[in-house]
Amino acid sequence: MSVQAKICGVSTPEAVRAALDGGAGYLGFVYFEKSSRHLALEAARRLAEPVRNRAKVVALAVDPSDAVVDAISRELAPDFIQLHGKESPSRVREIAARSGVGVIKALPVSDASDVDAAGDYDTVADHLMFDARAPKDSPTPGGTGRSIDWALLKGRRFRRPWFLAGGLDPWNVAEAVQQSGAPIVDVSSGVERGPGLKDPALITAFLDAVRRA
Repeated sequence: MSVQAKICGVSTPEAVRAALDGGAGYLGFVYFEKSSRHLALEAARRLAEPVRNRAKVVALAVDPSDAVVDAISRELAPDFIQLHGKESPSRVREIAARSGVGVIKALPVSDASDVDAAGDYDTVADHLMFDARAPKDSPTPGGTGRSIDWALLKGRRFRRPWFLAGGLDPWNVAEAVQQSGAPIVDVSSGVERGPGLKDPALITAFLDAVRRA
């Protein structure tokens, strides 16, 4: 089975075009003001228009309130909401029911115990995402460019295909897939030329590398 890819934090038409042309299965739009990739929902909606029916639209949020969940659902109408905060399993279930869309739950990983704990979310989220744990002083919980030990995930089985994130780029993604067995990979900072600035050429290179993985 071929590996799928998600390009997260896209914020320009050029980045969207490169992701779609390269065959990305998911495009992520960040709704979190502390992030350099944050977009107003109206801007995200405009960028997402060409994505629909070609790839999945993902809205990333961090510990969103009910009001934020409602706004995302109403104004962006994503295929998935990606939860990147400290949401409990019960909160994930609530957000899934309230929004009526799929949920991807991102989980920070430092060691094997963090992967073991993922079972608490496996029955309430549509997909799990394993990302590197951010430093304590980081303003954002993800997109930091840090990697996890990919071998921690080798042989792990979950209900549905899971995402590998954290420090991936065009030069290491093939090795990451080989060592982890990831069915879906997620990239953000690894295809940027500056904070929040996606480089279409790097997106193309990343997706080419995924295709060959």
